Amino acid sequence: MKAFKGIGLLIITNILIMITLVISGNILVNFVLPMFGIDLRDSFASMNFAWSLVFGFGGAFISLFMSKWLAKRGMKMQQVVNPSTPKEKIVYETVQALAQREGIKMPEVWVYWDDVPNAFATGPTRNNAMIAVSSGLAVNLNDDELKAVLAHEMGHVANGDMMATTLLQGLMNTFVYFIARMIATPIMERNYWAGFAIYMILQTALSVLAMIPVCWFSRKREFKADAYAADALGAAPMVSALRKIETLSNQSVAYQQGSREDDALATMKIYAAHNRLTGLFATHPSIDDRVAALKNRSH
Repeated sequence: MKAFKGIGLLIITNILIMITLVISGNILVNFVLPMFGIDLRDSFASMNFAWSLVFGFGGAFISLFMSKWLAKRGMKMQQVVNPSTPKEKIVYETVQALAQREGIKMPEVWVYWDDVPNAFATGPTRNNAMIAVSSGLAVNLNDDELKAVLAHEMGHVANGDMMATTLLQGLMNTFVYFIARMIATPIMERNYWAGFAIYMILQTALSVLAMIPVCWFSRKREFKADAYAADALGAAPMVSALRKIETLSNQSVAYQQGSREDDALATMKIYAAHNRLTGLFATHPSIDDRVAALKNRSH
């Protein structure tokens, strides 16, 4: 039932995003831009590029601004406002202290129920973010390791990783839509279904290729967030936390069965399985590479 609820929410959200983008694009191209002397309606290439920008960046930014809302409704979680248990106090006070250090508004703090130890940060801006930790993470890590993971997530917030990723994703989406439309539209004018099939094939293939730079950036931001945690609390607890998270995740039955492969929040979490055979599409570096980078910082 929970899975069907999540799928239904995703379908409805995407339909609403599509409707919003179509309406916004029509208003922009047909009314707003002409008011400023920019008329793209008579230029095939310019019109295609304008629509590609609308869908490329529009979809990415709508997803960013809805990220907190979707995360809260995509899994069972509870906000920590008045911490009562020792673990809750550690989570809350660590995030609070690091936010004060950065001079930013404290992110919302949440706990979600999952035996797999993990954590993630999301939100549209540095001052409108949330950090969530799984129950498995809070239970299985010691205090220093838990603080290190929270510092890693605060590193993502402080570095503005969510916005930077969105900008890159929007740029890649724009190129995907533009190239696919430019090639397929003339064919559609002669044979709609043949052109539509080519458009879908091109969009799928180009979207896969576009994931390479996005995943490369995702791996880089993981290294930077690890470095932030090491600077804030030392490299040793971060190394220990990563090793323990890897071990516990690999032991998890749910993880071994692959239930995390289609996790929509995987790119935001501190840990995701790394397969060197598909390294170009890995959102996270291997734990060995992350540990090596952390140890090099301490020398």
